[in-house]
Amino acid sequence: MISLTDLAAALGGEAVGRGDIPLAGAAEPASAGPDQIALAMDPAFAARLGEGRARAAILRPDADWRALGLKGAILAPRPRYVLAGVTRVFERAPEIAEGVHPTALIDATAEIGPGAAIGPFVVVGARVRIGARARVASHASVAEDAVIGADALVMQGVRIGARVRIGDRFIAQPGAVIGGDGFSFVTPAPGVVEEARAGVVTAAERAGYVRINSLGAVRIGDDVEVGANATIDRGTIADTTIGDGTKVDNLVMVAHNVQVGRGCLLCGHTGIAGSAVIGDGCVLGGRASIADHAVLGRNVVITGNAAVSGHVPEGRIMMGYPGVKRDEFVTMWKALRRLPRVLARLE
Repeated sequence: MISLTDLAAALGGEAVGRGDIPLAGAAEPASAGPDQIALAMDPAFAARLGEGRARAAILRPDADWRALGLKGAILAPRPRYVLAGVTRVFERAPEIAEGVHPTALIDATAEIGPGAAIGPFVVVGARVRIGARARVASHASVAEDAVIGADALVMQGVRIGARVRIGDRFIAQPGAVIGGDGFSFVTPAPGVVEEARAGVVTAAERAGYVRINSLGAVRIGDDVEVGANATIDRGTIADTTIGDGTKVDNLVMVAHNVQVGRGCLLCGHTGIAGSAVIGDGCVLGGRASIADHAVLGRNVVITGNAAVSGHVPEGRIMMGYPGVKRDEFVTMWKALRRLPRVLARLE
């Protein structure tokens, strides 16, 4: 339990009314009980407080908490930022017992930091270093010479490949794969892709593909999160890199040799092809695609479903397929919508 006053202090908000109300969790207004804080920052949600039994709620600063029938409230100006704090206070941490589970397989040369927790059926390879207070859930594997920093959370079934180096406070959601080989092949003679780039594809018989092995690894900075079933491939020669504070959503694909800067957001189903460079602070919307060797400057936004095939200057917003500047895309879309009327007039 936490009191309303203490919760307000933890969130950086202002407590009004009864500060001693005990709270055990958070809920939406219509389903909140008397020991839960109702999340009613949006007026539409606040209107449903009467359907629940909440005694306290988080509201916008201009809300009349008394008129809403509450005993107390927390007034906060940035609802989504406050939501992050609420979920942090009431988080239910994964239950991974400190120490090494009897079923885990830990190589004798591996180093496990103080206070770390290694769950059931985890496999830790030779010369691995796992930092202090790191938690590794069941059925995860960490291959030889990998390094994981302090306070990491590696969830069920995560695969961390050989020589991968990861900073502090890392989070990997279930099924993420970091450090698999890149998708890189070549033909002994010029193949279909090379001919297609030249504009002509012949019908000649071709030899099979020759594998280009991945000699590099993956380097990940501090405070990075990787979503469920996301994949980050190792580099061909140099390492694939992910900068400090970057967040990678579920089912994102980061190919070999990609360089992702600090503080980026890569949303679900985003695909980044080999050797692309993503500048600091970039946001890639869901299903965005970045072509190989493309370079994005700092603070670029690629909207959902957009596809970028070339370089993008700093601070630009790109939309569409193929991706163009936002203003240009809007103009093109308006023209496309007018096209049926124009054709009707011509007919």
